[in-house]
Amino acid sequence: MRCTLDSMFKVGFGIELNCLEGSSKDGIEFMKAFDESTALTYWRYVDPFWQLKRFLNIGCEAALKKYVKVIHDFVHQHIRRKRELLAVKKDGNDKEDILSRFLLESEKNPEEMNDKYLRDIILNFMIAGKDTSANTLSWFFYMLCKHPLMQEKVAQEVRDVIGNQEKDDILPDGFRLKKGDGINYMAYSMGRMPYIWGQDAEDFRPEIWLNNGVFQPESTFKFVTFHAGPRICLGKDFAYRQMKIVTTALLYFFRFKLVDETTNVTYRTMFNCSPFTSMVLSLCLQFQGPSSSKTYLHK
Repeated sequence: MRCTLDSMFKVGFGIELNCLEGSSKDGIEFMKAFDESTALTYWRYVDPFWQLKRFLNIGCEAALKKYVKVIHDFVHQHIRRKRELLAVKKDGNDKEDILSRFLLESEKNPEEMNDKYLRDIILNFMIAGKDTSANTLSWFFYMLCKHPLMQEKVAQEVRDVIGNQEKDDILPDGFRLKKGDGINYMAYSMGRMPYIWGQDAEDFRPEIWLNNGVFQPESTFKFVTFHAGPRICLGKDFAYRQMKIVTTALLYFFRFKLVDETTNVTYRTMFNCSPFTSMVLSLCLQFQGPSSSKTYLHK
């Protein structure tokens, strides 16, 4: 619990709470209040008199009220400190934590994004990320303790993957990489390799993406147009939508054909593979409207 609280505070506030090493008295008090509040709030589901207790401020509801005050005071204190820190840093570069980003946005709408709003945002992150990870880890290590053979298998896998050299890695095909090695790949070649796509890799067969009429995407590590993993293109979905809209609009009204079928179309050498010809590429567009059919020449 202390470990995940430290992590969430670092991400949420940009603050080293140091609960794990026990050096933060306020942090430990906050953690206790947070955990007890969670338990007492959940207890309401089985206590039919919790509303009466809250009204009379007695029993578990009185304790919950005290714990909530500790939580709110602690969070508000750090919000004020972060505001003061950002006021000093005029360049606005300190945006590594969630609170800093919301504080910068709150300057545009201070009435709505007040301290209470920011407090609730941070506490929502805490609820979502602290206990979930902490409890999963706790149960995981408990189960490893109950099954020592499985624990040894997991430990062996860790040793096999990490090895003795820090930052070395092994690719899925077994190729070993050492720290500092450079990796390059050719998207053009990969898109035409029978090893990856089958013997008909160079055939124009759009139905390869369909499975019983339903679009079936390939792994982004296989279809690397938008890259993959944490560095995947942020505009991927936008690009797909844009291209689908343009294609839909044009093919609804027009049919396309080359004016000169003998024109040799190749690739222009640049970051994106632009079509390139020795002469201007001409397309013949035939209008396919509901009431007429006209042919236009577009160059």
